[in-house]
Amino acid sequence: MCGLCGICGPAANAETHRRAVHTMSAALEHRGPDDSGDVTLQDFCGSFRRLSIVDLSQSGHQPMQRGPLTLMFNGEIYNHLELRRELVAAGASFRGSSDTEVLLVAYERWGGACLDRLIGMFAIAIWDQRDRSLFLARDRFGVKPLYLATVRSPEQPESIAFASEIGALQAAGLGLEPDQETWAHYLADGAAERGRRTFWRGVERLGAGEMATYKDGALQRSVWYDLEQRLGATEGLDTRSDPEVAEELGELFEETVRLRFRADVPVGINLSGGLDSSLLLALVGRTQGASLEHINAFTFVTGDERYDELPWVQGMLEHTPHPHHTVRLKAEEVPELAASVAAVQREPAGGLPTLAYAKLFESAHERGVKVLLDGQGVDETWAGYDYYRRLVNEQPVTPSAPMLQGSASAPTRPQAMAEELRSLITEAPSGAASTGAAASGPGPCDAGPSDAGPCDAASAPGGSAVLVRQLFDIQHGKLPRALRYNDRVSMRSSVELREPFLDHRLVELGLRQPLERKIKDGVGKALPRELAQRLVPAQVRLAPKRPLQTPQREWLRGQLSEWARGQIEPAVQLGWLDREVVEAEWQRFSQGEGDNAFFIWQWIDLGMLVGRNVA
Repeated sequence: MCGLCGICGPAANAETHRRAVHTMSAALEHRGPDDSGDVTLQDFCGSFRRLSIVDLSQSGHQPMQRGPLTLMFNGEIYNHLELRRELVAAGASFRGSSDTEVLLVAYERWGGACLDRLIGMFAIAIWDQRDRSLFLARDRFGVKPLYLATVRSPEQPESIAFASEIGALQAAGLGLEPDQETWAHYLADGAAERGRRTFWRGVERLGAGEMATYKDGALQRSVWYDLEQRLGATEGLDTRSDPEVAEELGELFEETVRLRFRADVPVGINLSGGLDSSLLLALVGRTQGASLEHINAFTFVTGDERYDELPWVQGMLEHTPHPHHTVRLKAEEVPELAASVAAVQREPAGGLPTLAYAKLFESAHERGVKVLLDGQGVDETWAGYDYYRRLVNEQPVTPSAPMLQGSASAPTRPQAMAEELRSLITEAPSGAASTGAAASGPGPCDAGPSDAGPCDAASAPGGSAVLVRQLFDIQHGKLPRALRYNDRVSMRSSVELREPFLDHRLVELGLRQPLERKIKDGVGKALPRELAQRLVPAQVRLAPKRPLQTPQREWLRGQLSEWARGQIEPAVQLGWLDREVVEAEWQRFSQGEGDNAFFIWQWIDLGMLVGRNVA
């Protein structure tokens, strides 16, 4: 897990832009404090920050050059040992044992087709000196980030800059102007991910499962991994018996966890009290054997028993040798922590749960744990969220039943936007006023042009409305948002986060299953739940499924009230919000109206990210 940046094109030959690349690299130091490297070639200048995980020697140093190819790579290739054996059998030779070198040799042999062979998370930049072209790619679900911006210079053709974080591009003076249209849509419908668009003009992201080639001033994009196409290639849903599918699922679960323990540094696990964590813990026990006393477990709490799941986590760990660390987020820590997290996110950051997670990674870093695993992905793949169950009987998603997990009240306040900002919305908002899908993005059939997702249940295998929503959440909504949050807060503390349950083979297997293997007797994640019952000790009790993990409402109404108002004021001063409406909504919120604080944190993010920088 690392940070990369560079400029490609004529601008890369100018000394001022080469210095700008060094400035970008310095802004990424938290992503890779162990080593750094630079490369300067005709029409290409790049810099790399390394967090050493696999092969800690200099043989894993980047940028890595092999003949005319120069590679910078952020992430991990979990099946690098298997690929190495295949390449050696084909006559390849290697200098070290890093997955970086395996990736470079694989690209040298197979070109962009090598991506289909990779099991991992990655953002890749490869410069080919022969034709002065730059190859870029991201992993299937976009676990690792990559952002692009155009570099314009007087009397020169346009060039392109790329970086692992928006903040690096902004450090070089790129993408400093907020994108008002993106903010308008976000304040209306709550969708924090809008396809390639970001919250800053002139900065785009390379999409999940996308690759691109930049040559002669032109960027050519293409999709190398299409989830819906992969599912369609199987000609419908999985018709095998339950035991057959359960056997494959169990084997895949074990393999994905085993692969993600490939590291030359300490690996730990993040635990809550629910099914996904209990399953992860059981799989770690089955795959890691006698080394469990060296695998640290981390859990965040807030000191509020209505939300904390510590008793259930302690129950899970009671009969294991794992060292356990409880990391408590306190209200008085929020102001400083929120500012620090906003500085690395540079886009809306998700509120107190994201801050609590950030503190957990701080604790892991302090204890020398460089890699953590968590259970992200099971809810989306196996229909674990409560609103999936409402779709089983084709119940409409209305403001009284929104797709904000566990909430029954409108998450956004479009009416609080100033008229000028509201006029930038190019289609009807798809948030509280219509589907209520604010927290996870627009509803599948109300998606804007940047968030377009599947709109017709008939287009999905089996014609399932649940599957349509799952595809949307994985490709456009909940998952991209969570992955962005998690990447930034983990790398902020120089810790690599691995997601074993987002292995593409597991995701594809889960989505292909008929509804009864996902939701049974009104409960989601049916087949993983049955598997967990066989793996998890009978005496372990799981926490009930709870959507909220922090007292965000209570703190914002109480001890953080003054701070929150101080963050919102710059947003109001921007002229983007109507002061009278904001005051009225704040009063209603402060008096206990509503069951979520989503819109309050939207305004806080706007104030921290834009208001204070513009004012």
